[in-house]
Amino acid sequence: MVGYKDYVNRFLLECRDSLREQTYPKELYEVYIVDNASINDCEFIKANYPEAIAIPTDHGNYCTANNIGLKSAMENGCEYFIIANMDTKFSPDWISELVKAMESDPKIGIAQSKMLLYPKTEEEWKQPKINSLGNIMHFLGFGFTSAYNELDREITGYPEITGYASGCSYITNKEVLDKIGLYDEDYHMYHDDIEMSWRVKLAGYKIVLAPKSVMYHKYEFRRSILMLYFMERNRYLVMFQYYKLPTLILLAPAIIAMECGMIFFSIASGWFGKKVEEIKYFFSPKVWAKIIAKRKEIRKFRVVKERDIIKSFEGRVLFQEIQNPVLKYIANPIFNLYWQVVKRVIFW
Repeated sequence: MVGYKDYVNRFLLECRDSLREQTYPKELYEVYIVDNASINDCEFIKANYPEAIAIPTDHGNYCTANNIGLKSAMENGCEYFIIANMDTKFSPDWISELVKAMESDPKIGIAQSKMLLYPKTEEEWKQPKINSLGNIMHFLGFGFTSAYNELDREITGYPEITGYASGCSYITNKEVLDKIGLYDEDYHMYHDDIEMSWRVKLAGYKIVLAPKSVMYHKYEFRRSILMLYFMERNRYLVMFQYYKLPTLILLAPAIIAMECGMIFFSIASGWFGKKVEEIKYFFSPKVWAKIIAKRKEIRKFRVVKERDIIKSFEGRVLFQEIQNPVLKYIANPIFNLYWQVVKRVIFW
């Protein structure tokens, strides 16, 4: 888990209590908390969760922080790795059910927990609502949660996630990470789970939901200017790194049209300055050198065709918290129609 600034002080105690109640044998797992740009430099963790391994760092890069934790766990001989948010409460079988999912099929590369919204009342605890049953990938790099705000329901087996696994709570193993690598630290924060999931699928692994591994997420939909900068920058980064060149050519009209829309949206919403910074990022030769190097690296383990990866990508923008009539009645139908045509042309 990664703490950031005041996260440890705000969220650790309830999270800790639910981890202490896990049915998975305590001698078989360790908790690593990378306290990233913290206000207390791990002192709160050491005082309140002494059995956890606290690692201080101050760079503010979420992906780097996860890599620090993963490398520490690997050095200590761990074989499975769970990435989880700290603003959570876990059911007693959370770890056990994630491990069961991974051991049910060697072709599973990632298993995501059933993510429920943290209930705020006694009535909500009796019938909580869903945060995510696996996330949906848009063909222009956006990501959305699935089944958001629907009532919880029983799910059997390990249904495949056709989009991507939420980085809020998922498990993978050493074999997968040895093959595809760790987090790409250029992403810094946001869309790192899209990028990781795309890599896992290209390597021939499945992503599934572990529905009995339940966690409650203190989810808040907030869009800071910083968040929008990384979301915009990283959705382009993932497209430029992972789509083959012919696909990018086919998508160019849609990419340009969406970019124009996002520029107008940024002006209207007051974050045009950050949008300019994101555009400037891709004018750097060093950035393109890294993108080209990453594309070459991906080719080494790619065993799945592009058409099979993108067949389940969504053509509509499905942000549940945003109800915009222009998006709903004009942009979404046009982009969706464009995508339905384009994806039928892609045979590589």
